[in-house]
Amino acid sequence: MRAMRISQLAQRSGVPATTLRFYDSAGLLSADRTPAGYRSYAEDALERLAFIGAAKNLGLPLEEIGELLAVWESGACHEVKADLRPRIAARLDEAGRRVAELTAFTASLHSTLEHLDALPDRLGRCDPECGFLAPAAHQPTATPVDVTLAPGRKAAEQQVELRGNAPVACSLTGDGITERAGRWHQILDGADRVAIADGHTTDLARRPSRGGSRTRRRREAVLPVPRLPPPPRRPVPPP
Repeated sequence: MRAMRISQLAQRSGVPATTLRFYDSAGLLSADRTPAGYRSYAEDALERLAFIGAAKNLGLPLEEIGELLAVWESGACHEVKADLRPRIAARLDEAGRRVAELTAFTASLHSTLEHLDALPDRLGRCDPECGFLAPAAHQPTATPVDVTLAPGRKAAEQQVELRGNAPVACSLTGDGITERAGRWHQILDGADRVAIADGHTTDLARRPSRGGSRTRRRREAVLPVPRLPPPPRRPVPPP
């Protein structure tokens, strides 16, 4: 049976590698380990992911999907059907209640909008006497519904700014930082730097050939090049 790395499984299944790792930690998808410690998946992982995706499309939570997977693995098709039917019926009842709540909520919004349009244009401050904060008694009272609202443009821009200014934690310590800085300096050695906003971009040229001429240059400007401290000098032992 052919084994797949996590990147290969992600490409073939269309499920991101981050989701695959989450499924692994949640016990929904098992993986073997190579001698080097990499995750390795069998071909049947594709069928398992398809089953998980179908269950998610039905609105089943991950806990119930895990229970259903156990039946799917060890039971016959009719056992999966018997286990799945009451779960779908429960979701259908929940969806019906949700539709009723949203219908009442929509009617309440329409009634409030009509009431708002009928209010006179007052020059004073808005207060309960204007009627907006105390709608008409005939207006239907809707059951509160949890509605997820998209953030406004200003709030979205603030979130982007916060993400851009968020501190980045580095897990490297001690010799790891020294080694990583040395590797960056080796990569950037001889590169031409061009100043851009929020960083630099570099032209990474291949090393000179034996004849001393440079080969074609390649533009590498995917990410700003970080400013790294010079690698520490190793002490020279006395002769």
